[in-house]
Amino acid sequence: MGLLSLLYGLGLKCRKLVVKPQRLPAKVISVGNITLGGTGKTPAVIAIAEEARKRGLQTCILTRGYKGKVKGPCFVQSIEQSKDKISPNPSLTKRGTINPPFSKGGQRGDYIPHTCTGQDAGDEPALMAERLKDVPIVKCADRYKGGMYAISNLKSQISNLNSSLVTRHPSPVFILDDGFQHWALHRDVDILLIDATNPFGNEKLFPEGRLREPLSSMKRAQVIVLTKTDMAGKELLSALVRKIKRYNPEAPIYTATHKPAALINAERESAGLDNLKNKNIYAFAGIANPDYFKDVLISHGANMVKFKSFRDHHLYKQSDMDKIKTEAQELDIITTEKDLVKLRDLQLPEKLFALRIEFAIEDAFYDYIFELLFPLVGNLS
Repeated sequence: MGLLSLLYGLGLKCRKLVVKPQRLPAKVISVGNITLGGTGKTPAVIAIAEEARKRGLQTCILTRGYKGKVKGPCFVQSIEQSKDKISPNPSLTKRGTINPPFSKGGQRGDYIPHTCTGQDAGDEPALMAERLKDVPIVKCADRYKGGMYAISNLKSQISNLNSSLVTRHPSPVFILDDGFQHWALHRDVDILLIDATNPFGNEKLFPEGRLREPLSSMKRAQVIVLTKTDMAGKELLSALVRKIKRYNPEAPIYTATHKPAALINAERESAGLDNLKNKNIYAFAGIANPDYFKDVLISHGANMVKFKSFRDHHLYKQSDMDKIKTEAQELDIITTEKDLVKLRDLQLPEKLFALRIEFAIEDAFYDYIFELLFPLVGNLS
C-alpha cells in the first residue's frame, strides 16, 4: 500500500473512533457501497422507496446531494415542480404549515420555502425528485438534522395514511442514500451494493484505487446486492460470491440488474428501446462507469459512432452542449437520465434522448429488508 492510501486508511480508522452515531426516532435503511461510484445506488434507492410506498409506508430519502450547492436542510424539487411553484412534498405551504396528505401538489403561485432544485440539489437528488413524485427527498450534509427536519414537516401526512403498518409504526421510513460510510447516523438495515462488472477495481484504497474502505468493511452489511449481473458471466459471479463470503458469511446475497426501460426526451416523453436498433448514435455521459452505459447501448443494437465521457457529476455548460451538437451533426444523441436533469436550463438539440434505467430484483429482497425493519409484518402489502 502506498503512502497516500495508507494515510487515507488511517484517517478512516480515526474517523470511526471519533464519530458517535445519532439515532432518529424512525427506522432507517442505508444504501451504499465501498467503491467510488458506479454501483447504481440511485436506481436502487428509487426502487426501494417505491416498494416502501406500495407497502403503505410513509417514506423519505435523506441525501447529501454530492456537488449540490445548498447544504440544507431542504426538500428537493423537480424542475417541473419548481417552474409551477408546486411543492415536491405537499406538506409545505407558504406559511410552512401542512397541506392534506399526498395531494397532487401545492397551489400554483404558492411560495414554497426550504426547497432546492437542479445544481443546488445535486444531480442524483434531482433525478430522484423527477422519478418519485410522492416521496419527499431531503438534502442535508448532516443527515440526522435532515431527518429531524423531515419528521417535523411530515407528521400530519403520516397520521392520515391509511395503512396498518403506519398505524403501528407512525414515523417515516428513511432511506439513507450513499450511507455505508455515513457512520454519524444509526441505521436499522445496512444494504451494500457491489458492481458485478467491476467489484473492487485493483482492490486498493483511494487514491491508489477505487475502494472507499477495505474489503473487510463488507462484514458490516446486513444485506448485499450484486448489481448489473446481466453484464457479468456466471463464473465471475460465483467467484465474487465466494470472495464476499470470506468477509461476510452471514449476510444474504441478492442479484440485481439495472434494466433499460425507455428513452426519455427533455419534455419527459418516452419512446421504446427498439428505437436504438441499428441506429447510428452519438452518446455522452458524466458518470462513474461510462463503459457500462456504452455496453448497454450497444447490447440494444445501437451503432456507437462516437462516445464522449465527462467526469462523474460534471456540471454542463452551454458550450459543452454546443460542442456535442457540432460533433454529433445529424446523429441522434443519447445520454443518461442522471445527465439529462443537469441539462434542463440549456438549449438542447432536438434529437437528444436519455436512457432510463430501472433497478430490477426479486421480491424476496424487499420482503427480507422490510422484515428486518418490522418483524412479522414486512411482507404485508
